[in-house]
Amino acid sequence: MKIGIVCYPTFGGSGVVATELGLELSKRGHEVHFITYSQPVRLELLSNNVHYHEVNVPEYPLFHYQPYELALSSKLVDMAKLHEIEVLHVHYAIPHAYAAYMAKKMLKEEGIDLPIVTTLHGTDITLVGSHPFYKSAVTFSINKSDAVTSVSQSLKEDTIRLFDIKRDIDVVPNFIDLSKYTHSFTDCQRAMMANDDEKIITHISNFRPVKRIDDVINIFYNIQKEIPSKLMMVGDGPEKEPAEQLCKKLGIEDKVIFFGKSHEIDKILCFSDLFLLPSETESFGLAALEAMACGVPVISSNTGGIPEVNIQGVSGFLSNAGDVKDMTKNALHILKDEDVLKVFKSNARAEAAQFDIHSIVPYYEAIYKNVLNQLSIV
Repeated sequence: MKIGIVCYPTFGGSGVVATELGLELSKRGHEVHFITYSQPVRLELLSNNVHYHEVNVPEYPLFHYQPYELALSSKLVDMAKLHEIEVLHVHYAIPHAYAAYMAKKMLKEEGIDLPIVTTLHGTDITLVGSHPFYKSAVTFSINKSDAVTSVSQSLKEDTIRLFDIKRDIDVVPNFIDLSKYTHSFTDCQRAMMANDDEKIITHISNFRPVKRIDDVINIFYNIQKEIPSKLMMVGDGPEKEPAEQLCKKLGIEDKVIFFGKSHEIDKILCFSDLFLLPSETESFGLAALEAMACGVPVISSNTGGIPEVNIQGVSGFLSNAGDVKDMTKNALHILKDEDVLKVFKSNARAEAAQFDIHSIVPYYEAIYKNVLNQLSIV
């Protein structure tokens, strides 16, 4: 198949998933075309089966805000005709599914049918989509897609609750390539982050308020009072500076390392003993899954799609969002006993294996084939 993929080319979960999906599809013999405003961060290698097409948005003084959706729709039309793209997979309802539908209608005028598969990732539904300004457009985009998937059962239920949905939504969870999480690093590299007697606790996010960064700091503050430990904070965003100030206020700034955005997440996770994800909500919890793939147990909130990934008492523990006391208790339960920690690490890796990319991608292939078969029936 010739598949077009539209996504945000950033460090965010949806962009990472879309990129990894495209690369795996190319390995399975499909021709994949990424169409977005810059090259996705994880799209390292282009090949005969992987192509990138940049969407340029001309600057016109007439427009207060440059019309990205218009530029994207036009680019989709041009690329679909030039490369004979058979199916378009867009990640995020707004603006991507909306722009894709406009491209579909333009192509239809020229006798070309281009089915659209839309994947819902979270904030396009729970944050942007539910805003009154965008709700009608999101509803329209979802209902006009030829197939719709969500990355968790929780997100599917939120979508049905928030919008007047007229079509089925298939749950296809996010995934990881388990083979990429088998690295072995030397003890001397671990020593660069912590002493031998210290546990390494990690948090990875975009440091937005929904991630409850203060809770991460406070949980760690409680842990380090009882167990020698270091906290690795990976990522960047509006809550990073306040978090640094809180660490200084609590007198633990020498025990917390802020990495910013990092391309060495696998190395950091490889040395980690515990992962903290106390978010207000998560549509899936991809960061938790990546940690589990490295054999790192997870202390998390029980909101959104997280309970579909982090299994209570198996790969970690779940608490109500904001319950720092309970999260601390659960963290100490895992960390205080080496035998308990060893079991949780093994369980985390085993649970992550269920989300291996090689098990999930066939679901998307089946969806592509189904929408193409529907075209032939019509």
